[in-house]
Amino acid sequence: MRQLSQIYLLLLLVTPLSGCTTIGYYGQAIGGHVSLMMKARPIHQVITAPETDPELRRQLELAAQARAFAAQELALPVDDVFSEYVALGRPWVVVNLVAVPEFSLTPHQWCYPFVGCQSYRGYFRLADARQEQKAFHERDYDTFIGAVTAYSTLGWFDDPLHTGFTSLADDRMVALMFHELAHRVLYINGDTAFNESFATAVELEGLRLWLQQQGAPEGFERALARLQHRQQTLALVDATSEQLQQLYASQNQMDKSMLRAHKAQLLDELARNYANLAGQYEEPGPFGPPPVQLNNAQLALFRQYNQHVPAFRQMLKELNYRFHDFYRAVEELSRQPADSRSAQLKLLSERFVENL
Repeated sequence: MRQLSQIYLLLLLVTPLSGCTTIGYYGQAIGGHVSLMMKARPIHQVITAPETDPELRRQLELAAQARAFAAQELALPVDDVFSEYVALGRPWVVVNLVAVPEFSLTPHQWCYPFVGCQSYRGYFRLADARQEQKAFHERDYDTFIGAVTAYSTLGWFDDPLHTGFTSLADDRMVALMFHELAHRVLYINGDTAFNESFATAVELEGLRLWLQQQGAPEGFERALARLQHRQQTLALVDATSEQLQQLYASQNQMDKSMLRAHKAQLLDELARNYANLAGQYEEPGPFGPPPVQLNNAQLALFRQYNQHVPAFRQMLKELNYRFHDFYRAVEELSRQPADSRSAQLKLLSERFVENL
């Protein structure tokens, strides 16, 4: 009965929409999410079932501990989230398409009922994402399709745990749980960078506290190395993005062939710098193992997830890691106009860098 009521709500969410493309997109989105819900089994049943693989049983027991930690120590709204499990048969749940004009770093926005606009669009079928990607290529957009390990329904539904989580190493699985739960705390329509950076900051600080409680110094060192790699990569991306923005601002004074040549030069240099940085770490970096080919869409996506992370981490630090107070402060910040939000986040980021 509960699943039927959730399906009914999904239908209500998309009923006012029209247009063949819109109907087709929401049809696959509804079908994919309904399929996910219908396959879900209570985690306690999976854990106690004799046929359950011992490694999966261990992971689900660990996930249950992390879920309790999230509620008790991170003040995250757990409710019935991650109380069920779905075997997907693959390590990702959806793929996201990001599309950015050839001479811009501002992603295309897709708008949805209730959740507002986002700088990416998710698909349960790769073929559907590639079909829309082709349409953007015909308009000379840079695009990127990335596999997404998990997504949040922002509190509309009780999201299940699934293979996307359990295919990860323990610390990455726990971090992803914290990230998705953070989206239930706060979500601003049309500000992907704010939403994702906030969730990433909760993920990182939550993982740090979790690993300390677990007495897992080796996991903590790996997490610190990944964090350092991400921050150093962000510095490279920000520097290149600034150069690209200056280049794109002059597009009315340059022909397209010259613009493309300068753009390619800057992106190639970024790829080389990233490769040099990646050589210092044991694990692959945010863009994967070198060599990599980068474009506007990849830079825009990476910045959305990381742009304001230092600011949110600084805010949490200044509040002595009192997560309840942190969430209230972030909510107050979210009510301010976009320009004011950005200015305050910039100041917080600068203080974070000063304190490193």
